[in-house]
Amino acid sequence: MEVRRTVPVKLDVDERDADLLHETIRQFLDAANYVVDVAYDGEWVETRKSVLHEETYSDVRDRTELHSNHVQSARDRAVDALKSTLAKWKQGDSASLPTFRTPFCEYNHRNATFYDDHATLSTVDGRVTVGYQLPDESHDTPHSQYLTNEDYETTGATLHYREGSFFLHVRTKADVDVPDRPENGTVLGVDLGVESIAVTSTGTFWSADELNHWHREYEKRRGSLQECGSRWAHENVQSVGRTETGRFEQLLHRVANEIIEEALEHGCSSIAFEDLTNIRQRMGVLKKLHAWAFRRLYDYVAYKGEAHGLTVKQVNPQYTSQRCSTCGFTHEQNRASQESFCCQDCGYENHADYNAAKNIGLKLLRNQTGGEGGAPVGVRLNSGMMNTNGVVPVPDSVRVGVHAERHGL
Repeated sequence: MEVRRTVPVKLDVDERDADLLHETIRQFLDAANYVVDVAYDGEWVETRKSVLHEETYSDVRDRTELHSNHVQSARDRAVDALKSTLAKWKQGDSASLPTFRTPFCEYNHRNATFYDDHATLSTVDGRVTVGYQLPDESHDTPHSQYLTNEDYETTGATLHYREGSFFLHVRTKADVDVPDRPENGTVLGVDLGVESIAVTSTGTFWSADELNHWHREYEKRRGSLQECGSRWAHENVQSVGRTETGRFEQLLHRVANEIIEEALEHGCSSIAFEDLTNIRQRMGVLKKLHAWAFRRLYDYVAYKGEAHGLTVKQVNPQYTSQRCSTCGFTHEQNRASQESFCCQDCGYENHADYNAAKNIGLKLLRNQTGGEGGAPVGVRLNSGMMNTNGVVPVPDSVRVGVHAERHGL
C-alpha cells in the first residue's frame, strides 16, 4: 500500500537568497488572498478550481512575479481554505473568510528539485540553492527513514519561515508491504477525554496532565507578554505559540505510537475512535486545546497505522458513556461521576472512560460481519475478548480508581 510521510528540514540559506525567498512567500500569500477576494462576491463563495483559474490566473501572473506553478498552488490553497469555511457555515458555526498571513509557500517538481542534502527552489528572480541542516547519521530519525531512504519518493514540499529560520516540510511517499490482517478481526477501542487524553479497551490510560500543565504555563507566558504591548512582545507571543504547538505535537506523536503498539501487541486489526464531529458541543467541559489535540491524535494514529495494516475508523459515540459494556443496559445514572461507572442493572463497576472505550470498540465491531482466516472477532481487553453481546469471556481485572499516565493492565 502507499504510505505518505512529511519530514521537516531546517535550511541553510544565505542573505541574498533569504531575501528572494521572503519576497516569493509574500507574493504567494498575496496571490492566495487575491483568489479568496475574487471567490466571494458578498453572497456566493466560488470553490470550483476551474472557474477560479479562469478568473484569477492571468491577473495573478500580471500582479506578481511568481512561477506559474506557484500561482496554481496559491489558488488551490485558497480553495481548500474556502471549502473549510463553507463546511463550518453549513454546521451553523461562525467563521470568517480565510486570510493567509503565516509565511509559507508551496513547491512541487515543476518549481523545485530535491536532493538528499539540498534543494533548488524557484523564486521571483530565478532559482536558489538551499542546504539541509540534517542531524547526525542515525537510523531512527525521520530524515533517515523517509528523506534519504531510496524506497521513498519526494513528491513536493512546503516552505515555512518561523523563529528567524527557513524550514522545508518535504513530502514523501512509498509503496510498502504491510502485514495481512483480517478485515473483520479484533478491535481496539479508544476513548478520549480531558483527564485522560486516551483510554483503550485494553485498560491503558494516557494522562492529560502534561498537556494541561504546559497549556497553563504557556497561557501565563502569553498573558505576561501581551501586557507589554510592544512589537517585541507580540513577536514573542507568536514564538510561544509555535513552541507550545511543537511540544504538544511531540507528546501526541508519542501517545499515537503507543496506541499503535498496544493494538499490535494484542493482535488487533482495527482501532476505533469516537466521531470527532462537533465534539466541543458534545463535551461541555472541552476546551479548544483538547478538541485540537483529539483530532491531531486521531490523524497521527490513522497514518501511522497504515504502515502496519491497521484500519482506523470513527464511530458514533452516542450512549457509549451510559451503556454498560458487560450487560448492555443503558441509562444516564450508570455514570455516577466523571470517573466512575456503575451499572444500575447488573452492578458492574469500573472507570467510566475504560467502560466507554470498550463500548466504542463494540460500535465498530457491530458494523463488521465476522472473522476471516480463523482470527478471533471481538473487542480486545487487557485479558481476553468481548463480543457484540457484551459477554466477557474471562474476568476483567481493571477496577475503578486505576488511572495512570501509561499503565497497561
